[in-house]
Amino acid sequence: MSTYARTRSTTARRLGRTAAATAAALSLTLLAACGGGSDGQGTDKAASAAGSSFKAVTQKNAWGTAEVKKKPLKVATVSDGDTSIALALGIVPVITPDVEDGSPVPQFKQRAVDALRAGKLKTYDDTDGTAYEAIAAEGPDVILGMNTWEMDKDYAKLSPIAPVITYTDKGQANTLTWQERLRRAAQALGLEAKAEEVIAANDKAVADAAAAHPEFKGKQYTYAVVHPEQISFMSYAAQDPGVFEKLGFVKTDRAKNYAPDKNGVSMENLDQLDADVLLLTYPFGDRGVISPAELEGNKLFQSLNAVKGKHFAVVPSANNLASAIAYPDALNAAWATEQLTPLLAKAVAGQ
Repeated sequence: MSTYARTRSTTARRLGRTAAATAAALSLTLLAACGGGSDGQGTDKAASAAGSSFKAVTQKNAWGTAEVKKKPLKVATVSDGDTSIALALGIVPVITPDVEDGSPVPQFKQRAVDALRAGKLKTYDDTDGTAYEAIAAEGPDVILGMNTWEMDKDYAKLSPIAPVITYTDKGQANTLTWQERLRRAAQALGLEAKAEEVIAANDKAVADAAAAHPEFKGKQYTYAVVHPEQISFMSYAAQDPGVFEKLGFVKTDRAKNYAPDKNGVSMENLDQLDADVLLLTYPFGDRGVISPAELEGNKLFQSLNAVKGKHFAVVPSANNLASAIAYPDALNAAWATEQLTPLLAKAVAGQ
C-alpha cells in the first residue's frame, strides 16, 4: 500500500473539501435507492420497519466472531469509510470519528446527511485514535469497522461494547473493494437488498459516463501522485482496475515496470509518465517531494508528449476528488466519476 493510502486518517482527510453541483442529482438518486429517512438519533426507520423479518447473523472475522441477534438500530463507526457505508444504507450513525477536523464536510457526504435529516453528525475526537469510551456511551447495537487499519489494536476494546463488523482476514484491510465492504456490513445490518441497489446505482453512473464518452475507450493513461518522499506511479500493472479503466482507459506498457512496493519515479525518469493522457495529483501540496510549479516547469516534464499536446491534467485534492479516487466508497464512488469525467474529456481533447 502506498504512503498516500496509509495517510487517509491524517493528512489526506485534512485537505480542504468542496464539491461541484454536478453530483447533486446522482447523490440524491443513490440515497433514494437506499430508502428511508432517519430521526437524526441513529435510528433507521427503514431498518426498524424491517426488524421483524431480521434473522440473526454470525460473522467470523480475523479476531473472533460477531453475533448480531436482533436488527441493529444504533450503529457506531470507526472510520470515514464506515460512516459512508452507514449513510449509504440509510442509517445515521450514533457516533463517528471527527475526520473533518474542522474542515468542511465533503458535499457528497453532506447531501447524504441532509437527505436523512440528520443535522450535524455526532463525532468523537480521533486525534489519539478510536475513542472507546465515547463509543460505549452511545450504546451501539453494532460497530462498523470495515474500513480501518487499526482493528488489530481496536478489536479487543471494541468487541465488549457491541458486535464488531469487520473483515475476515487482516490482509483484507488493504484488499477488499468498497462493494465487498458494503455487502459484508449490509449482511450484518439486514440490508443486503439496499447494498445491491447502491452498487447498481454506482455501476450505472460509470456505465452512463463511459457511453457518453466513447473517445475514452482504449486511450492509455498514467496516474501519478506526488508524495512527500517520491513521485509515485499509481497506475502500475497490478493495480486493480479503478474508475479510469471502467471509463474505458487502459494502462500504458510502462505500467509493468511498477508495482505497489516499487512505484517511485525519479526526476531523471519522468518520461516513464508519458501516455495518451497523463494525470497528476498533489495531495500534500508544496509538502510533496517536489512542488507543482517545480515539477510542471521541469524541462523533461514539459517535453512529454502528453504535456506538449495538452493531454495533461491535475486531479484536484482540495475538493476531495484525489482522495475519492484513492479511497472509493459507497458515497463517493459515483461522485468521483461525475467530477472526473469532464476533466478527462478535456485531457483527451487536448484542451
